[in-house]
Amino acid sequence: MKPIAVFQHTEVGAPGTVVPILQALGREVQVVRIVDGEPVPTDASAFAGLVFMGGYMSANDPLPWIGQELALIRAAAAQGIPVAGHCLGSQLVARALGGSVHTHTRPEIGWNDIVADDHALARNWWGDAAGQRIETFQWHGDTFTPPPGAVRIATGVHCAAQAYVLDDRHLLVQSHLEMTPALVALSLARNGAQLLRQHAAGNPAVASMDATQQEVPARTARMAGHLQRLYARWCGTLP
Repeated sequence: MKPIAVFQHTEVGAPGTVVPILQALGREVQVVRIVDGEPVPTDASAFAGLVFMGGYMSANDPLPWIGQELALIRAAAAQGIPVAGHCLGSQLVARALGGSVHTHTRPEIGWNDIVADDHALARNWWGDAAGQRIETFQWHGDTFTPPPGAVRIATGVHCAAQAYVLDDRHLLVQSHLEMTPALVALSLARNGAQLLRQHAAGNPAVASMDATQQEVPARTARMAGHLQRLYARWCGTLP
């Protein structure tokens, strides 16, 4: 069985619950640590699937590894290899497969609800959560226009592009469903307080520091449950 490659771009953008969820689903995982200068693989066929995590950079930045990841995503899609992306990762997948990435009208930071769509495809991915509000952790200033043919499976009040599926195998998730309590704490420690103060005034999409730190273990555990359901469906599409 070929491994799933998980691409980590920054320390704060660690895979979180993604790796243990995939392993619990019986899959081998290979973390590609772009953050440490590890090269982007050139052969998509070496992997059963590709997962791209978040990062502070833009999907439009002229960084060499961004161009290489975009090419790898296109090669994977051409070969029917499923890809998934979280935050920056979702924007990379969108851009690679025909969508676009642009600055959002306002940053979205902290705990915000999204609403899972309630149609046949969305129910296949969300299960019982279809049609329900789902609390998620957000930290982004950009958003994406989905690739042609992508089907929305979740939207949000502060950012409409929250989750899409393309060809019933490629998964784009804007929010950080993968967060653990340790990753939330690390995000806040790395200039998080300054960013919250900078953007919170007059921006309902940015939570206060106090609100962001409340009930983190319970909130991240609920997100992990939703992410496990998404990845169980995603793994079912792997070759």
